[in-house]
Amino acid sequence: MSLYQYQLKTTKNGLFNITDSVNEAVEESGIKGGIAVVYCPHTTGGITLNENTDPDVKSDFNLGMDKFVPDLPDFKHDEGNSAAHIKSSLVGASETIIIHEGRLLLGVWQAVYFAEFDAPRIRDFYVKIIAD
Repeated sequence: MSLYQYQLKTTKNGLFNITDSVNEAVEESGIKGGIAVVYCPHTTGGITLNENTDPDVKSDFNLGMDKFVPDLPDFKHDEGNSAAHIKSSLVGASETIIIHEGRLLLGVWQAVYFAEFDAPRIRDFYVKIIAD
């Protein structure tokens, strides 16, 4: 088993494609079959899979999340980022992706994204490679 740590500097809220980093971890591990677990150790960010071709998907994601979880004046959390915490819980902190023949088994349109809900930040994310 191998663990890889990466950093990402976010300048705005939204989806940041981290597929290249996850592919790098898989390649460096030399594993031909197993799983890659991508994990975010932050309570105002998350990891998700989504479309990687049409950039409108990313902007629609942001618009939808903001409409679904607006920043409400009644929130009591002192830091003022309660909406970001809720969005993070909805998206989730990790994704598990199958590794087959040394490659991530992603759909044609899929990519791995870091979902930022409280930018700007310097974020860590981890990739754990587990062999069959």
